[in-house]
Amino acid sequence: MTELPRPQWPTAPGLDPVRRLHALAAGVRGARVTTREIPVPYATVHPLLADIDGELSRLVPDMRRLKLTHTDGDRIEAVAHSRFGMHARFHGVRRPGWLWLQSRFLLIGLAATPSPTVPGRTLVAFTGGVRVPGRAALIPIGVGRAGRRVLDRLDARLGGTGPHQGGHGH
Repeated sequence: MTELPRPQWPTAPGLDPVRRLHALAAGVRGARVTTREIPVPYATVHPLLADIDGELSRLVPDMRRLKLTHTDGDRIEAVAHSRFGMHARFHGVRRPGWLWLQSRFLLIGLAATPSPTVPGRTLVAFTGGVRVPGRAALIPIGVGRAGRRVLDRLDARLGGTGPHQGGHGH
C-alpha cells in the first residue's frame, strides 16, 4: 500500500507567528484574535506557550489538564480535560512561537513573536473557542473574553503588571 504524502501546514514568507494566527483565524467564522504586548522577552514567553503538559492548561479558561499524547515533528496530539469533566482529543501543530490545536468541538490558537516596536517585549495572540463540528466556525459567545483571560493569566504568570497592559483585542 502506498502512503499518501501528508499535507503541509500553511506557511507564508514574511508572516510572523502572530500575523499568521490573524490570517488563519480570519478564515474561521466567529473567531476573534486577542493580542497583547507582554513586557517580557520572547525567549521567556515562547517556552511557556509550548508547554502542553504544564503551562497551557493553567492559561486556558476551564481547562483542568492537557496532556501531550503523540508528536511527529511539529504535528502533535493531546487530550484535554475540562474543569466540568468533559474531555477532548486535539490534533495540531506546535512550532516556536506557534500552537494550533483543534478537536471536534474546540479550537485553541496561540502565537508569539518579539515585539516589532519595543525590544525585550513579546507580542502574543490567542484565539479559540467552541467549534461548530464539520465547519470552519466558532460559536462567537465569549471568544473575546476568553482571549483576554488567557492573556491576563499569561501576563500575571510572567510577572507583568496585570490585566489589559498595553494590549488590545481584535
